Amino acid sequence: MRPPAAVEEDVEDLKAQVAKLTAELKGIRETLAAGADEATGEDADEEEAPEDGEPESEEDEWQYPPFIALLEGDLRDEELRALAEWVEGVLVPGYLGEASADARWCHRWLEHQDAVLWLHGLWLAWQELTDPVSCGYTGPSVWHRDHYLPAMNELRKSSGTFQGCTKGEHSIAHRLPGRVPSAWWYEDSEQ
Repeated sequence: MRPPAAVEEDVEDLKAQVAKLTAELKGIRETLAAGADEATGEDADEEEAPEDGEPESEEDEWQYPPFIALLEGDLRDEELRALAEWVEGVLVPGYLGEASADARWCHRWLEHQDAVLWLHGLWLAWQELTDPVSCGYTGPSVWHRDHYLPAMNELRKSSGTFQGCTKGEHSIAHRLPGRVPSAWWYEDSEQ
């Protein structure tokens, strides 16, 4: 049995660790609130969440970022632009090799509604699982195994979403969403 002084020391160490984690969590919440306030143009002092972490209303219960299928109008357009930046800036150059009959890809993926949904889900998982603070250091491995591989298998297989799209050609037999103004969309792009 450990002497009472050693147990007391352990308790004090645990209290210090809890205080440190509480302070870090408060800092993260303040940073997130400041970022949300900048995005909406509101002051951080106008509304603050209750100290106990309970939401004040149903609106506070909504967790961001929401799945793109739930968005409309300007919110959807903004999310599509951000998704396009991630797909074209991270996913395509970092993960996708040359397209082939067994691993298809469509440079006009924004026109494939199911591809947008798959890629948005993949991106949401990327945001969560590549942050060691929220998921530890195994997050990227989990992302690859549980999210990237299933999504790419579904999108790129020969009978998948991009089945009618080959290098230089694009299938037009799919549903077209409204056009989204984006740095990645050009009126004069290849058709």
